[in-house]
Amino acid sequence: MILGLLLAILAGTLVSLQNIFNSKVNEHAASSTTTTLVLGMGFAASMTLGLFFEGGQLFHFHNMQTWYWFSGIIGVGIVTCIVRGIRLLGPTYAISIILMSQLGFALLWDSQGWLGVEQVPFTSRQLIGVLVIVGGILVFKMTEGRGDEQQVKGSAVESTL
Repeated sequence: MILGLLLAILAGTLVSLQNIFNSKVNEHAASSTTTTLVLGMGFAASMTLGLFFEGGQLFHFHNMQTWYWFSGIIGVGIVTCIVRGIRLLGPTYAISIILMSQLGFALLWDSQGWLGVEQVPFTSRQLIGVLVIVGGILVFKMTEGRGDEQQVKGSAVESTL
């Protein structure tokens, strides 16, 4: 369980870092160019590491349903939407919405047993957890900008002293 938690934290860190890099690339290139670069580099890295660590076993798909092969196409939508969302909303707000959406849909798919996942009963604790996250995002958005002006003014006064 500890390893799972550490890997989840590392994944969150890497996704956050990748989102920053993606948005910086998108400042200098079109969204489709950014998506192509990100997924192309990801493909090259995945292929290299996969061949190194798994060798010939890399392409052995044991009884995998054909429609799962197309999950990479979803990646195009993911990168494009994240890059555009960050550009339009800012990094923290966009990622907050993305995380809320991920959690909400994961909860929906788990509770319905869709897409081949094991069905998990929907509980009031899960609903409360999602509502707390939604509430946190709303508080974040409502308080955005408040206090920032005072902090900037305070910094300006300090720099003149």
